[in-house]
This record gives sequence, structure tokens and C-alpha cells, in this order.
Amino acid sequence: MIENHQEYAIVKINSQDKHKEVVNKQLTIVNQFFPPDYAATGQLIEELAYELKGNFDLVTVFSSQPAYAFKRDDLPRWEHHQGISIRRSRSGVGYGRVRSKAVSGLIFFLRAALHLLKHAPHRQVVLLTTAPPFLPLLGYFFNLCFKTSYICLLYDLYPDILTELNVLKKEHWLSKLWDSCNRLAWKKASAIIVLNSTMKDRILKKCPEIADKIVIIPNWADTQKIQPVQKKENWFALKHKLTDRFTVLYSGNMGRCHDMTTLVDAMIILRDSPIQFTFIGNGYKLEYVQDEVEKHDLNNCLFLPYQPKEDLSYSLSAGDISIVSIDEGMEGLVVPSKLYSALASGTPIAAICPSHSYLHEILAEGNFGAAFVNGDSEGLANYIDRLSKNPELVKSLGDSAHDYCMKNYTRGKIAQSYLGLLKSLP
Repeated sequence: MIENHQEYAIVKINSQDKHKEVVNKQLTIVNQFFPPDYAATGQLIEELAYELKGNFDLVTVFSSQPAYAFKRDDLPRWEHHQGISIRRSRSGVGYGRVRSKAVSGLIFFLRAALHLLKHAPHRQVVLLTTAPPFLPLLGYFFNLCFKTSYICLLYDLYPDILTELNVLKKEHWLSKLWDSCNRLAWKKASAIIVLNSTMKDRILKKCPEIADKIVIIPNWADTQKIQPVQKKENWFALKHKLTDRFTVLYSGNMGRCHDMTTLVDAMIILRDSPIQFTFIGNGYKLEYVQDEVEKHDLNNCLFLPYQPKEDLSYSLSAGDISIVSIDEGMEGLVVPSKLYSALASGTPIAAICPSHSYLHEILAEGNFGAAFVNGDSEGLANYIDRLSKNPELVKSLGDSAHDYCMKNYTRGKIAQSYLGLLKSLP
């Protein structure tokens, strides 16, 4: 395959990066979402690409036009920004319900295949995410045809999510075919990155022979851009009148995999208390939450859209406690990336999750909040009420949250894990 050097700007290592050992390869990252889209995977990929840029001949990201939280088709098809090459396919398809997501993902899959056929040089490592969820299969085909090395980065586990949601039956031919395709892609991959031990266990039950390929690398927070801000000095809190009220914050996607019912029931229990519940974001279950608020005439709830990345320090710090949730049956299938940003903002965490969730372990280890099993709305309500009356405890838990993030989940630390893995590949 002939390299087209005219279409790529070779990364120049600046004076700050001269100490870095450059891998004599090019890295291509394929993910359907990329900023300015709000999807968490896109923001993570952007930060990872910038962290790795000085360690490879070239880092390229192939993505789509924004279609996750808003739709645009006017961004440049190609640009070179701060040392990485960004390629975007033509306009994205609306990303709303399951059918729209499937169509959008299939179109992006085909465009990604064409891009790799046209541009992938011989010395190439390809990092394929699960956005869309069947994207790793692309690596299998390219390895089969061109011996291309690829790594699977599993943000979500499909078709398991769909079967847990009863969108698809386990016995359905599509579920079985999808599982077979996953196993093919995993076996040919140079490595499989998962986000926690529970996800690793789920994969090993399906494909035990790939145990030596699985590497656990968690997500992270951009601790340079997200930092604690005192509420009384926080323009976001002032603007939305949150400075003088204990604020429970849910910031991020309210999707099918998130337990909003336990939180709503806790809100109903606390309806007569001077506690403010603030929701920032969107998702499938947003309408459910809004309907329940109206049904029970709750007057202590505020709904806001996704906030720009540059404002996250202020929006996240406006909360006195942040909610992280995983629905029953979803443990190991999805990972709430909102956890890391909340920790970076120095906010205590209340996690709603199954009893075997990894969240129980890290909350106990970091001492920055508490976890509640799905359905324990009374326990959650009592905890929120307790914290609302104890600002010293809130401050202590918030400091622990920020410290735990700085020790474990900075993007620099996690990027080193990625780099170590990429350097180890033949």
C-alpha cells in the first residue's frame, strides 16, 4: 500500500518532547465521536491523542462530524491541530434511538474502512474503540488482508448491553453472530484494553483463550482543566443560584444503562428538604426524570444542557455531591466516565450500583463517598441529608476525592500505561 505523505503533516517533536522515545510507527485512532461533540469517548480520545503525539511518527484520529448531543456538518474534513492529524467523515447521522445509532454506526464503520484502505501506511498501529460497538471487527479484516496490528479499546460491551435491556434476545441469531464476531476480533488483536476487572471477567467468560491479551487501563480526568472551585467564587453556581443551597449534581448522559429510578425515589423522599437537585446533560432517561418531577410536583430540580468543556471546573464544582449510577445488570458492560471528572472537581461521590460493582472497592479505598445498591433510595436519601447538614464532612470527602484522582487518574499517568502497551507491540 502506498503512503500518501502529502495528506499528512508529520509530527515535529518540540523542545519539551525531546526526551521522549519516539516509536517508529504511526498510530491511528478510530472513534465515531470527537470534540466539539460532547460524547465522553470523544473527549477521552482527544486527550489521549494529545498525550501520545510526541511518541509516534504521526498520530491520526479518524472520526465523524458531530451528531451525539448536537448535529453539525461544517467542520473541516481534515485538519492538523496541536500535533495530531484529525480526519472527519462526511456528515454524521442523527444519534438518538437504537435504530438511529445502529444506522449511524454502520455508516461510520464503512467510512472508516475506506479511510484505512486509502491512507493506512505499512508501519501502522490502529486503536479501535467500541464506538460504534462493532468497530473492532474492522481490525480483524485489515489484519487478515494486510497484517495490520490493532488494539481493541472496549468502552462498552455489546451485544450484552442490548440483551440486558431486552432490546435483543440472547438466543437471537444476531446476538450469536455478534458474539462470534467479537471473538474473532479479540483473538486477532494485539491487545484488548478494558476499563475495570469486572469487564475483564465478563470477556473471559466468553473467550478465555485471550487472557494474556487483556490489559486493564481505566479512564481518567483532565486535571489540568478540571479543578475544584469554591462555590462562592463560582460564576456557574452564582448564575444558577446554587451557592446557598446544598446541591446534588448529576452531570452527563442519562442513558438506558444508568439507574435514574433510585435517584428519583430519593428526590421524592427529600421533597420537603432545602436540597437542590441539578441535572446537566441529556439521554434516553431524561424525559423519565422530567416526567417524575412534574408528576410529583418537585420544585427543587433544575435541568441544564451539556456544558462546554472549558466550563466543567465551574459546573462540576457547583455540586456539593455528585451522583454516579449504573443500572442493575450493567456492571462490567459500561463504565461511568463521569466519575473521574467529578473526582477532579473535588466533589464527594454517591454511587448507585450493583453490590458487586468495582465502585464499592474504590470508594472504600479512597474514602470520598458511599455506594448504594440499586433500589436503596432511602439509604441514598439519608446519606444526602446527612451531608447537607455537615459541611465539614463534605469538605473532607471532597479533598479526598481530588487527592485520589491526582494519585490514580490523571491523564498523564494513564497515558503512560497506554504508551507502555503500545511500545511493547512488535
